[in-house]
Amino acid sequence: MVSLETPICEFGRPAIDFSLPGVDGRTWTLEDCRGERGLLVMFICNHCPYVKAIIDRIVRDTRELRDLGINSVAIMSNDPAEYAEDSFDNMRRVAEQYDFPFPYLYDETQEVARAYGAVCTPDFFGYNADLELQYRGRLDASRKQAAPPDTRRDLFEAMRQVAETGQGPREQIPSMGCSIKWRHE
Repeated sequence: MVSLETPICEFGRPAIDFSLPGVDGRTWTLEDCRGERGLLVMFICNHCPYVKAIIDRIVRDTRELRDLGINSVAIMSNDPAEYAEDSFDNMRRVAEQYDFPFPYLYDETQEVARAYGAVCTPDFFGYNADLELQYRGRLDASRKQAAPPDTRRDLFEAMRQVAETGQGPREQIPSMGCSIKWRHE
């Protein structure tokens, strides 16, 4: 398992459109997912210990962000042939288990992950109301274990700022996680 850090935020980079199947049986596009004040695009998966350590916090924060006009979407781009835990059926099970307040989409071709430049799980892309990138950092100080409950909520605080001002913080700490499991060509 390779651990990677996300690159620094490319402020203003436009969100890339997609059309992907969700575990809810419908096909979702960027426009379907966006909120009035922005959108959080998350690349996650089911098997990664970094994601497992924070999945409850992701659900909590995305619920609270929705109340601020920021919608969220999670995309799973790993090759399930490598990790059966990341299969579509298991995606559906995880979404139900944690009562995801956002669409959970399958990027079978991995084209969306490549277009966004996603490198790891979790990888967070926070956009403002104009769908311009404003945040590319971590959820919080958690790694493979959850950080203490009183840990600063980096992603939530940054996206609240985006909802209020349209701008993300200039100082951002990269997210860390397992590398995306790319298909072998």
